[in-house]
Amino acid sequence: MNRPDQEQPARYRIGAIELAVVSDGTVYQDAGAIMGVVPRTVWEPVIGTPTEKNLTAVPLNVLVVRSSGRTVIVDTGVGNKLDERQRTVFFPGDYGHLLRRLKRIGVQPEDVDAVVNTHLHFDHCGWNTANLHGVPLPTFPRATYYIARGEYQAATHPNERTRPTYIPENFVPLEESGRLALVEGEQEIAPGVRVFPTPGHTEDHQSVAVRSGGEWALYTGDLAQHAVQLERDAWIAAFDVLPLVSLQTKKDVLGRALRERALVFSPHAVFPGAGYLELDGSRRKFVPAPPLHDEG
Repeated sequence: MNRPDQEQPARYRIGAIELAVVSDGTVYQDAGAIMGVVPRTVWEPVIGTPTEKNLTAVPLNVLVVRSSGRTVIVDTGVGNKLDERQRTVFFPGDYGHLLRRLKRIGVQPEDVDAVVNTHLHFDHCGWNTANLHGVPLPTFPRATYYIARGEYQAATHPNERTRPTYIPENFVPLEESGRLALVEGEQEIAPGVRVFPTPGHTEDHQSVAVRSGGEWALYTGDLAQHAVQLERDAWIAAFDVLPLVSLQTKKDVLGRALRERALVFSPHAVFPGAGYLELDGSRRKFVPAPPLHDEG
């Protein structure tokens, strides 16, 4: 299930800021749920045929940002705390590789200064914590974890529809350990690294902008759960709690990324999930951006 090319992190640069995409692996999710109300006869020729159980591979791309001596991680994949039934029945896949692969770019857990979660669904915050002596504790012991206040409220008080997507062990220990910082609106996390609201997938979903030297990059979070959703505004996953808000957010944010030629990082596009939005006739097209060659 795990692609060999995911082993080596992919490096990029925005001005003076270093970026790397590190893979936690792959999870399999229902293809119809990812494509929402789009009929299978329409999406299957575009994204391919799912497995016999109607599952499709969903990459888990984590962004690492190094700016002015600070190391920031954006989203943390699924992690390694799920039990056997969760891994086989509810969340099949090959994941939990983030820490090992961070070492390939010289990052140890204690080196991380900040962690940003775009939202708290299980596949974006799993490595927030790790089981130490049977107790979930912050994986990155020196880091401050930045989560939107409304998102934390929604995750700790879920309703019947949202409850399966939130796993309290991924985020409750952060507050208990004093590592949690709740964000309201826009906030700078490190020089040139800013979170900002992008509602729709969840009401308080946030994305990350990285700016330096007249360039910028966008980490979308779940503005899209498949690369084709970066290209087609109306293709919105069934997981989005506010689909019409998602539609407008995608138009605004991805439209700006297109106009200003932002380097776009998508957590669920084929690894490394980095590329530029370009016009192909009247439609946006996501064009993969090759990583920098590793000089070391």
